[in-house]
Amino acid sequence: MVTYTCEKCDMAVKASCANCDVPLKNDYLKLDDGSEVQISICPSCEGKIKSPQCCGQDMNCAM
Repeated sequence: MVTYTCEKCDMAVKASCANCDVPLKNDYLKLDDGSEVQISICPSCEGKIKSPQCCGQDMNCAM
C-alpha cells in the first residue's frame, strides 16, 4: 500500500478502495496537453481518484 506524506506538516495517508478493499496504487494520468497528474488507482476495479492534497499541495508518494 502506498503512503502519501505532506512535505509541510508530515501528515500521512494510506488508502484502499471502499468497493474492493484493495490498497490503492500510485499512478499518473496523462492529460491532452502532455502534462501528468498524480492519481491513485484501484488495481482491482480500475477506479481512479486524484491523489490526496494537504497544506494546499499534492502529497508526495512513497512506494
